[in-house]
Amino acid sequence: MRDQQREDRPSDGNLPLETDPFVGRAGELAGLAGALDAARLVTVTGAGGVGKSRLVARAAARRAPDDGVWRVELAPLRDPEFVAYAVVEALGLTDHTTRPPHETLLARLAGRQLLLVLDGFEHLVEACATLVGDLLRQLPGLTVLAAGRRPLGVAGERLFPLAPLDEDAAVELFVERAARQGLTVTDDGEVRELCRRLDGIPLAIELAAGRLRALSPGQLLDRFDDRFRLLTGGARDALPRHQTLRTAIGWSHELCTPGERLLWARLSVFAGRFDLAAAEYVCSGNGLDADDVLDVLSELLAQSVVAREDTPTGVRYRMLATLRAYGADWLEAMGDATRLRRRHRDWYMGLATWCELDWFSPRQNEVAARVETELPNLRRALEYCLTEPDEAHLGQYLAGSLWFYWAGCGRLSEGRRWLERSVELDADRTANERSRLKALWVLGYVAILQGDSVHALAALQECREEAERVASPTALAYAEHRAGCLALVTDDMARAETLLRSALTRYRAIGELNSNVLMSQVELAMTRAFQGDLRDAVTLCEDVRQVCEDHGERWTRSYALYVLAYAAWREGDLVTARALLTDCLASAHTFHDLLGSVLVMELLALVTAAEGDAAEAAVLQGAAADMWPSVGLRLFGSAYYNAPHEQCEATARERLGDERYEECVRQGAELGRETAVARALGRGRTRSPEGLPGPRGPLRHARGAAQMREPAASPTRKGGETAG
Repeated sequence: MRDQQREDRPSDGNLPLETDPFVGRAGELAGLAGALDAARLVTVTGAGGVGKSRLVARAAARRAPDDGVWRVELAPLRDPEFVAYAVVEALGLTDHTTRPPHETLLARLAGRQLLLVLDGFEHLVEACATLVGDLLRQLPGLTVLAAGRRPLGVAGERLFPLAPLDEDAAVELFVERAARQGLTVTDDGEVRELCRRLDGIPLAIELAAGRLRALSPGQLLDRFDDRFRLLTGGARDALPRHQTLRTAIGWSHELCTPGERLLWARLSVFAGRFDLAAAEYVCSGNGLDADDVLDVLSELLAQSVVAREDTPTGVRYRMLATLRAYGADWLEAMGDATRLRRRHRDWYMGLATWCELDWFSPRQNEVAARVETELPNLRRALEYCLTEPDEAHLGQYLAGSLWFYWAGCGRLSEGRRWLERSVELDADRTANERSRLKALWVLGYVAILQGDSVHALAALQECREEAERVASPTALAYAEHRAGCLALVTDDMARAETLLRSALTRYRAIGELNSNVLMSQVELAMTRAFQGDLRDAVTLCEDVRQVCEDHGERWTRSYALYVLAYAAWREGDLVTARALLTDCLASAHTFHDLLGSVLVMELLALVTAAEGDAAEAAVLQGAAADMWPSVGLRLFGSAYYNAPHEQCEATARERLGDERYEECVRQGAELGRETAVARALGRGRTRSPEGLPGPRGPLRHARGAAQMREPAASPTRKGGETAG
């Protein structure tokens, strides 16, 4: 996971640190550690609420494989086709190619030593079993620790059944949870009897302890006995522990006020974590005012129905899968599920629209982090739109609105999946043409970035023809822009220049100004630079740079800096070229923009060679070479982009000799993306070293392909509208 891990080779991967007191599981922890020493696939099984997730997290946190411990939370996921995507996401992998995600995992985890934790897989058992079996067969350094209510059924699987707490540990947990609320509970007969009634199930015990502010242990015991007799009278064939947990949850539910029960049910519509604003919008109405949601939510927090988490994007909340499932059953029973799903969809469509608009602003980093956090809920909204009748146009709109995330934050593969699904649906094209056209040109853009020119051309041609038919100047401008980008990546500079100039004219005519429009100007500048007109290229990019800085935009600005650095190198101004590339690399790396990062590394290698440090130039070329497999065809097969690479290699080989050059390249390939980027960023120099000057004339080239990366549009008009 060297080049695309967002935190390069961390010792603890993405596993959160467990800080809560862990009661009564020392023996199980030791036993699970022994199982992990003896088998490469260990599955912790047990009833809901028995503590599987917590035990697995504790056990995993005590492991220290070379490439970290990585947790995949599968409970919020519904579509089996996205299991591999969820693993790719959890591992922090970036892959711009068209290969399926399981192939990405096989390619990027080869030779790695890591522990993969799969939590909550039981509703996706077939997809998980297939993926895990394939990974274990082909990745000898991989160990998998799974937690679910049933086995995976994979060859070599070692089962670790988890029993409830014994009576002493259950009482200890109850007393500890009471102390958290500032309450003192003694280890007496009533407490022990209550813990026995709860069968030592940790979730049931925590729910009971959450009621101690209002009821004594004796009162809790009386109410639980009544509830247990009511619920188990007609369910003699149910497993006792399942009866007990269902009883405990139902009993806790009955003790809630009507408003608390209502919010509990409505919160089940969220996938994973959510924030207060989302809960206030989605869950309000029909008996629950938005102003009351915080107070009711606070009560559910106190009762351990909802948990609070502090995250980089602010305070967020979550429900355990067992409690969410109980709430979802109630939501269906109330006949309110469809309305809540629509409100959920509306909220996240609004969020996507806001993020698209705010991408062209100083808040780009915030936008990227917010979408990353909200991805499970955005997926659920997309699933709803693409599976419900008459919702396809909204799915097209949502998938298209997230262009900046698919293209700019390393999510091309998943983005293409959603976009293709949306445009394949037979939506009402007359009423919702705008959404379909937007999805088409975003799909074309994503396909270009993946190096899939055939499918890109098909999507853009359909977009253009439909845009002309319905007289959509906005879609026509974007389709033409994308076609110009396609010509650029296939080395047809004359056609690229014609199309990009025409697209810019169309953008100006409709008053469009955003990251996307400015990127078309950067691409035009690249065509001019490749054709030898450095002055025109610099003029175009200095204009883009100024507009970006006026608006606080950083992503498109980084590509303008790339072209300016290319021009500076061609003019022999190595100091300026390095300063520009360092700035550019910092921005690209911040956005997890692997394409931008690797392009900069290639050009930095050439600047370094021109400065006279051939060994370091070869190291940088090796680091770039290790990144390209996750981007696609090296330098897009473009003669224009490849010419500087070839010049750098020739210079370094001449100075170092073939053996030393290859040794330095291998050294660079072993650095890993994080280390390589840190090395490049820390190498900014103020001196003007002796070395080879940059070329002043146009480079010779052969036919190939080239590309300057631009965002797929979420344009904001001057009036603040989204485009597409």
